[in-house]
Amino acid sequence: MHKLSLLTLLLLTAGAASAQQQPAQVQVNPLFSKPLAEHPGKEAVVIEVVYPPGGGDPVHRHNAHGVVYVLEGSIVMGVRGGEPVTLTPGQIFYEGPDDLHTVGHNASRSEPARFLVFLLKQQDEPILTPEQ
Repeated sequence: MHKLSLLTLLLLTAGAASAQQQPAQVQVNPLFSKPLAEHPGKEAVVIEVVYPPGGGDPVHRHNAHGVVYVLEGSIVMGVRGGEPVTLTPGQIFYEGPDDLHTVGHNASRSEPARFLVFLLKQQDEPILTPEQ
């Protein structure tokens, strides 16, 4: 009886945990970082970002010149004052150091999207700063 109760408790706990699983998180993979000797205090950074199906970013700033290059899937990008655009593989999106990135998400709810972000930024600044 004791073993059966323990097994039942474990199965119920496992079921509750899987029912409460969070959606997949955005995956960010640093690929490259290089200080720019000709521009003291600046660096070039390249990251790979994978949006899970339906995933995306909060409103944020990069405080950098940023170029997004889509590798797989389809993403929607936009900055304050501009119209959101849907990008597919091979397409590019630019945002400047003063832009507020208001839209950034996967256009698909069933397929992931993968893209590269090239940044020219201050060495002491984070890659992304969420906005309140």
